Amino acid sequence: MTGVPASAAGGPSGARRAGPRTAAPGGAAAGASGGALGGALGGALGGVQRPGVLERTGQGAGAGGSGRGDARRGGAQLSGSQRSGAQRGGAQRGGAQRKIVAAAVDQASVWNVANLLTMLRLVLVPVFVALMLGNGGYDPAWRSFAWAAFAIAMITDLFDGHLARTYNLVTDFGKIADPIADKAIMGAALICLSALGDLPWWVTAVILGRELGITLLRFLVIRYGVIPASRGGKLKTLTQGVAVGMYVLALTGPLATLRFWVMAVAVVLTVATGLDYVKQAIVLRRQGIAERETALKETEV
Repeated sequence: MTGVPASAAGGPSGARRAGPRTAAPGGAAAGASGGALGGALGGALGGVQRPGVLERTGQGAGAGGSGRGDARRGGAQLSGSQRSGAQRGGAQRGGAQRKIVAAAVDQASVWNVANLLTMLRLVLVPVFVALMLGNGGYDPAWRSFAWAAFAIAMITDLFDGHLARTYNLVTDFGKIADPIADKAIMGAALICLSALGDLPWWVTAVILGRELGITLLRFLVIRYGVIPASRGGKLKTLTQGVAVGMYVLALTGPLATLRFWVMAVAVVLTVATGLDYVKQAIVLRRQGIAERETALKETEV
């Protein structure tokens, strides 16, 4: 009986002793599957940015516990980096949102005094035209009312910009509506005067052509900078307003002669300041191009 195996003689005890030796292949398979599972879990937790974690952890076949440990460590590390990146991104988005909110708070309301004056000037344009052409366009009483509307529009033009800059009431609406209102009231007065035969059409063409041309030029060179309003330009605006106002009134005698010379000065200032603005625009564009080329060369170096 000495040749009988211990497993046959011992029964369960022999099976228990032989269990670890006979289960070794199955344990290796379980370890391999555990390592693969741990590597997959680590890759899933770590994110697709670090696929190497899955590969490295998956190589721990036969050591499931080690694979799971690597998966947990890799996932924790990558999650930490992702958390820091998410925190940085959230901080950046939060900063941008705060800037937008601050800009909205700093932006003045559209319904402020400066914009209301601009709106009033826009409303006065059709009122002025109706009064100017009322009763055939040559009635002194109607022309006096038209002059009053024109004078109110020109006075508001002097105040709305000053109020907007002084009391921080500058808005996007004001930037667009203010120049439109200026050109609208002046253009309406010039066209009405020329249509009634009180002012030569070439004078209207010169003044309106200059105003529209310089406005377009400002938009063309705005990428390089802003053309500031000069003293000559402000004097031109004042002279134009006085001259057109004198033509709107039904003047006779010496005052009619005086208005001719005032209009002549206004035309000269209109042309001279227009040429000066063109010169400033050319210089501004050249400087902008030169600065851009210099910046490109520095980036290439």
